[in-house]
Amino acid sequence: MQTNTIQTTWRNDAPLTPESTYSTEQAAAILHIRPNTLRVALCRDGAYMGVHPIKRANRFLAWPANEIDALARGEVVK
Repeated sequence: MQTNTIQTTWRNDAPLTPESTYSTEQAAAILHIRPNTLRVALCRDGAYMGVHPIKRANRFLAWPANEIDALARGEVVK
């Protein structure tokens, strides 16, 4: 008997929201860190190096793109 398995992959090609935010995975890739680093810092300190994400209605986090980009450039975010 053959079993049919359906493989699904998570796709992150959705367009950015008008306020220009990154998902946790996108922000982590830009900062060259693991996504769990952002999540742990948020749970522990309430922010990651001064960046506070927005919690969406679907429980996902949206990280402000301008602040993540500033961190990637080495700037200090307040």
